[in-house]
Amino acid sequence: MAHLFNRNVLLGVSGGIAAYKSAELIRQLQERGASVRVIMTHGAQEFITPLTLQVLSGNPVHTELLDEQAELGMGHIELARWADVLLIAPATADLIARLSAGRADDLLSTVALATAAPLLLAPAMNQQMWKNPATTANIDTLVKRGAQIVGPAAGQQACGDVGPGRMEEPPFIADTVASLFETGQLAGKRVVI
Repeated sequence: MAHLFNRNVLLGVSGGIAAYKSAELIRQLQERGASVRVIMTHGAQEFITPLTLQVLSGNPVHTELLDEQAELGMGHIELARWADVLLIAPATADLIARLSAGRADDLLSTVALATAAPLLLAPAMNQQMWKNPATTANIDTLVKRGAQIVGPAAGQQACGDVGPGRMEEPPFIADTVASLFETGQLAGKRVVI
């Protein structure tokens, strides 16, 4: 199993049915040693509660752009600086489009613009939405800007369709996050202390 010891993973959860997988994703990231904080869009809160993700992560869940409780009232900057990686899972077609356009109209999209951390997206949407040329162009734009994409997987979807668009499974996503930090510098070396 890949490791994320001493790594800060900021998990963005957007509003798709795959949001339910974010609970297991938090566990997978923590099992690899990561500290996890969560940002949820309003749509995500329709699928899974902030309380669930707060209990699992051990940290308050962030939902609002303007946070009076945040130091200096700039929670988005605090979160952006804290993150070693910004993982958005699920990344819906809408969120991908907003990120591609450079919009900052909620906490998650604002943090995505404000962070210097790597951006990793785990798309989740209907297979036809995934195949749409607009989505393809948006993904291409984000990849050109340095974002990395994990998935989507193909298979049965909540709507009954079959095809690409399912969010990858949490263990695979967590391993992909860990691979971002593996340098291989000690591969094949023995260390005696």
